[in-house]
Amino acid sequence: MNEILVLYYSHHGAVRQMAHFVARGIEQSGGVTARLRTVPRVSHVAETTEPAVPDSGAPYAELKDLEECIGVAVGSPTRFGNMAAAMKYFWDGTGSLWLKGALAGKPAAVFTSSSSMHGGQETTLTSMMLPLLHHGMLIVGIPYSEPDLLNTASGGTPYGASHTAGVSSDQAITEHERRLCIALGQRLAFTAVKLARA
Repeated sequence: MNEILVLYYSHHGAVRQMAHFVARGIEQSGGVTARLRTVPRVSHVAETTEPAVPDSGAPYAELKDLEECIGVAVGSPTRFGNMAAAMKYFWDGTGSLWLKGALAGKPAAVFTSSSSMHGGQETTLTSMMLPLLHHGMLIVGIPYSEPDLLNTASGGTPYGASHTAGVSSDQAITEHERRLCIALGQRLAFTAVKLARA
């Protein structure tokens, strides 16, 4: 069975919810399963501060997850227009995969959540693309043929799925945002299967 890695970091839970919607889209595509993984929180001195195994939710990602999967979706909350330190820390440790070109040619997609509409969603999405591009991955976005992308009044971009959580992080994921997450997962799965067969 082909698997696609859905790798995320979530602080208040919105990105975790989005990861599950992206995974649903992947698995609706048929013949592909989603492998949900997260990364541990890091301290201000970049040391792992979480237990070796999470108390609940998805297991922590390992480099083999990236190698074994035919594609990857990466999700992170915005941190001043950039991905969260925990996700950056994980990607900073993937040099051994880069050296052997293990991810070159695999498709990838990105998703994010921010407190405000103009909280840096698009720059966060593009910041997550940078290490993926350095690994030689092929970026999959959301085309404007998805009606929700034209009609959303909250999250959603052509660069990837997004959500506006509100200052208190209490705004639920809207129907437009949910459908765009699922559409992103479907598009990533469709692309990954085609590339894996080529």
